[in-house]
Amino acid sequence: MTTALHRAAHWHRPMMVFVSAMAVLAVVSAVGIVADPRVLTGVPIWLKPFKFAVSFVLYGTTLAWMLSLLPQRSRLAEWAGTVVVAMSVAEMVVIVGQVLRGTTSHYNETSALNAVLWQAMGASIMVLFVAHLVIGIVVLSQRLADRVAAYAVGLGLGLTLLGMLAAVPMVLPGQASGIEGISGAHSVGVPDGGPGLPLVGWSTTGGDLRIGHFVGLHALQALPILAILLSRFLGTRLDERSRVRLLVVAGVAYGVLTMLLTWQALRGQPLLRPDAITLAAGAALVVATATATGVVLARRRSPELALAA
Repeated sequence: MTTALHRAAHWHRPMMVFVSAMAVLAVVSAVGIVADPRVLTGVPIWLKPFKFAVSFVLYGTTLAWMLSLLPQRSRLAEWAGTVVVAMSVAEMVVIVGQVLRGTTSHYNETSALNAVLWQAMGASIMVLFVAHLVIGIVVLSQRLADRVAAYAVGLGLGLTLLGMLAAVPMVLPGQASGIEGISGAHSVGVPDGGPGLPLVGWSTTGGDLRIGHFVGLHALQALPILAILLSRFLGTRLDERSRVRLLVVAGVAYGVLTMLLTWQALRGQPLLRPDAITLAAGAALVVATATATGVVLARRRSPELALAA
């Protein structure tokens, strides 16, 4: 265990230091949720720092691990990873700082200071997006020995960018809340801060753009985990090409799901109350994914035959 942690610490040192700091912040925020009675936009005031800290722990750890897989260390990728850390720190400083001030961080332009902080967050997110894109390009330009892992990493990085883009509608003019000084919203058809699902807070009365954003972002973990499971449990039954094809099917389905959830939210529908059109689209996605999976499995070859060929 100690050896594994020591090895992980060297994946990308700035990133792993940031991950450690976010793990501590997650614990502090969890205590704050219980100990601090303040409520903001209908939820405990420390819930947002907690969710962001946990998300950054997962994101930073996975990204650092992916960088460690590169056959040759890339200065450009290492630099881009450090930029990701710097922008993430800037975002968390604003989020925690606004909690300490007792006000919101996102969409808040109710004063000159709040507007500057919100704009700084927006700028940091844009730079983070570009740095993440650079890492993706570098990773795709280098061939990993394990093709299944290579596809998992590439698809995970790409779909995470899609998840970031899914948040763009939150700040478009059509998302104006009608409240002076508030320049966006994550809920559609209902005000932010209404009834929501436990912990995540996703609206149960209207659409919520955070859902597609969340699902897309965590492709970074979902696709590599799927690759590991395929290799672990089907490595002796499926050849490498078939496992790669299954990953591609899963990646396409994951991307369509992200867009479907965003589309549902933009139409003002709660996640658990889809209309007939949304259900039909979801059913079509399930059928298409199952069919594609069946085709891949029908054309599979055993690893022994693949090696012989």
